[in-house]
Amino acid sequence: MEWLPDMHFGWLNGWLMLAVFFLVFGLLLLIFPKDIVAKLYSATGWSQEQRILTASGKIFSVACVALVIFTPLKIGRGVFIVGGVVYLLGFAGMVVALFNFRNTPVDQPVTKGLYRISRNPQWVSLVVMFLGVCIAVGSWAAVALFVIAVAFYHFRILGEERACLSSYGESYRDFMERVPRYFLFF
Repeated sequence: MEWLPDMHFGWLNGWLMLAVFFLVFGLLLLIFPKDIVAKLYSATGWSQEQRILTASGKIFSVACVALVIFTPLKIGRGVFIVGGVVYLLGFAGMVVALFNFRNTPVDQPVTKGLYRISRNPQWVSLVVMFLGVCIAVGSWAAVALFVIAVAFYHFRILGEERACLSSYGESYRDFMERVPRYFLFF
């Protein structure tokens, strides 16, 4: 790992891992019912502060993605193997969490599958996956930008949970008491 690796656009850059995820994610959104997709992207119940903090996090996310796009994967090195494994774990978790979300009626909170161990398995999986990409390109700068973005996105999670509490009431409050926000803790 190095702070800022040599950057140039190439076929074997970090964009390749991102493209695979966004292709699969996009295809899933196309086959999911429209009401499920709308629920997935709902920002109902967010405060103005949460909207601003989420937008701030996007700035760091875009900077991280730009860095990853122009940084070659460290194929053949340990960081690529570690990053690849971390990426695949996050990728698999994200797909499973999306299907858990899809298979729950729109008028009910999602509490089955990975949602039994995390109230936010999609976010946890996304964080794991993007961290894997940052490791696979061997850039501490990408990791730092991503960690800052994740800190800002915590406020998005709070907004989503407040909206779920407003929508689902006591059943979601019980869920919040049983299941940690992120994973096994917190």
